Amino acid sequence: MIDRIYDGKSLISIIIRSSFQKSGIEFFTPNEFSQQLAYMNRPKGHQIQPHVHNEVPRQVTLTQEVLFIRSGKLRVDFYDNSRQYLESRVLEAGDVILLASGGHGFEMLEPTEMIEVKQGPYVGDEDKVRFDANDTVEVHVKE
Repeated sequence: MIDRIYDGKSLISIIIRSSFQKSGIEFFTPNEFSQQLAYMNRPKGHQIQPHVHNEVPRQVTLTQEVLFIRSGKLRVDFYDNSRQYLESRVLEAGDVILLASGGHGFEMLEPTEMIEVKQGPYVGDEDKVRFDANDTVEVHVKE
């Protein structure tokens, strides 16, 4: 229900399948990640005390993205920082993925709706380097 993709010791991605369920709260990301991802399942009547967040200076050096798959089906291809293909996974409606490091590309296997969350501000073309996936080895999908 939780897939973690690594390149050696480096965490590339965390996939939370739509079937994941447990009571309470679970953080999937280490504290040092600039994008935090957690799951909460609380019973009726549970309260989270009202709060505001303090202004805390943070330095973000790497964009990390979270995608919520609303509908459809897609394949995500994972690459290391040298743009070498690692592996692929298929995501379906209800799945959530954190793209933590390395590279990634997508092919829609069905019409697909996603919601993307990442740190800002957006800096356009300075934010990423595009490359040709055809320069890598053939794709191997793990479902």
